[in-house]
Amino acid sequence: MTRQDFKKVLIVVHDLVMTAIAVLATFFVRFDGILLDERLRLLPVFLPPFVAFAGVVYWFFQLYRSKWRFASLPDLFNIFRATTVLALTLLVIDYVLVSPQLLGAFFFGKITIALYWLIQMFLLGGPRLAFRYVKYARSRNTIERDANTPTLLLGRGSDTEVVLRAIESGAVKRLQPKGVLSYRSDELGQSIRGVPVLGTFADLDQVIQDFQERGVPIRRLVATPSALAPEAHPDMLLARARRLGLPLVRVTSLGEGMRDAELAPLEIEDLLLRPTVQIDRGRLENFIRGKRVLVTGGGGSIGSEICTRVVAFGASHLLIVESSEPSLHNILENPTLLSSDTDVDGVLADVRDRERIREIMAGFRPDVVFHAAALKHVPYLERNWTEGIKTNVFGSVNVADAAVEVEASAIVIISTDKAIDPVSMLGATKRIAEMYGQALDAEFMDRNRATRLIAVRFGNVLGSVGSVVPKFKAQIARGGPVTVTHPDMVRYFMTTREAADLVLTSASHADAEGRRLTEGARSDDRTSIYVLKMGQPVRIYELAERMIRLAGYEPGEEIEISVTGTRPGERLHEILFAREEPRAEIGVDGVMAARPIFADRERVQVWLERLAKAVKAGDRAAAEEVFEEAIPEFTRRTKTPELPAAPARLASQ
Repeated sequence: MTRQDFKKVLIVVHDLVMTAIAVLATFFVRFDGILLDERLRLLPVFLPPFVAFAGVVYWFFQLYRSKWRFASLPDLFNIFRATTVLALTLLVIDYVLVSPQLLGAFFFGKITIALYWLIQMFLLGGPRLAFRYVKYARSRNTIERDANTPTLLLGRGSDTEVVLRAIESGAVKRLQPKGVLSYRSDELGQSIRGVPVLGTFADLDQVIQDFQERGVPIRRLVATPSALAPEAHPDMLLARARRLGLPLVRVTSLGEGMRDAELAPLEIEDLLLRPTVQIDRGRLENFIRGKRVLVTGGGGSIGSEICTRVVAFGASHLLIVESSEPSLHNILENPTLLSSDTDVDGVLADVRDRERIREIMAGFRPDVVFHAAALKHVPYLERNWTEGIKTNVFGSVNVADAAVEVEASAIVIISTDKAIDPVSMLGATKRIAEMYGQALDAEFMDRNRATRLIAVRFGNVLGSVGSVVPKFKAQIARGGPVTVTHPDMVRYFMTTREAADLVLTSASHADAEGRRLTEGARSDDRTSIYVLKMGQPVRIYELAERMIRLAGYEPGEEIEISVTGTRPGERLHEILFAREEPRAEIGVDGVMAARPIFADRERVQVWLERLAKAVKAGDRAAAEEVFEEAIPEFTRRTKTPELPAAPARLASQ
């Protein structure tokens, strides 16, 4: 028996004992003399089945699932509902017993039942609240003893209250909150869990100076999510913090209620996007919990984030397949994975090795496969096109075939928005991988099998390896210039957390859709392509300007922006769906989908055989002929488009 199971048993025993005590206490308080003796005589007949029934009621209202140290109003409400059901049950029993065929009189009475309700509420709720208070008092003493970093919390009162709870519970350590700054003036003068709201963000300099004069120098600023909202003007907040020389960190969390809270340095990219898309956490937990999950390319930017989300949502086993030994080591040493209840393991393997992938799949037998392994940098794939085909096309084929052989319920191929009307090797190879998955998916639906193969298209992921944002940051740190390939280049952007959640959400929808299809739904109603609603695309030139300003410089004066010209395989605008792809509304916030337009598996197989011959012969023209036939919108390599004139302020420099 695990420690967690033992704790649950203790809770069950406690609640059942308290139920028996509540009944006894009610009789001793309400009755005496012959009335008490009569009820005590019948108690051995009544009490055991009532206590057993109470255990079922407590299980139904989930009294055993919550942790006592986090006992809260929802837990008390569940106790209220369970106790009310028991009291109503006693009332029904009382009216049954009063019949002439049985006792002919009330065994309890309305006043007795009301008294029982009060005592039962106290005996179930009181110990939980007392336990929470003891833990709270102990954690406060520990915090006061260990906290050594005077801190200001930034954000709305509701957000800072959650952070203060996390500090009290020990989820966030070593912070000594001295005050709160809110961007809302109506919160001034309030106190949040004993910590005063000292001013607005505009008062930051004065508040810091006041603490300095009192001999309590503030050493850290902690920004809650609301402090990064556009209406809070986070750009100004970041600039003030840098001017004061104070570290500004943000609060992140993998769990509900900040129980897995972390502090991370506030990066420029945290301020570059629209508000992030919120996901249905319950949906993902229901989908992932208890499943065996395999992630290829698990050491990469997207793959590693998928791994952390998978363990956060309760997967039973996670196997990470990675071709890079350093990347595999880094992800396996991730604290989130090490501290989780998920059984995590990793293997070194290349998705291009078909037999090795089949061996791994057969040994692990995953329920869900996330295929994130890929070569994805456009300029490199234009020069090394054979490697792109080997990894992105045949690697995807190997993973899909191996996962199908072990009857995984869902296989998700990580694709790209460059797969639509492709002009690069990256886009073309990813589109072929999509088509192979769609062909298999259609074949299985016709056979009434639940295995789903879907593709998820990403825009550019902020902070990922090779992303433009880290490149700009490095160039700004060197003093410039910041290089932009074209002044009119626009891209969609998303965070790694959004990307990972999109993958999991899409898999959950496809899995549920697959079950419906096996139950008789129309197979032509299925969706196979998923895309995050990423808002409006961002003009890269404007992104560079804003990043320079966030770093405290003036673009064009202190740091130059240089327009270098588009690279082979690049295009100015990205597309989310092909023109002929029929859109589908799936009822999931933040996610768009499309129904497949694909060739049958036999045709795809012929294209794959021709691609294999072209790779073996090193014949790029033959490979591009296959792409043109399979993807009519594919544009072969052309001369790099002539660069338009730079903006006037650059031309004059």
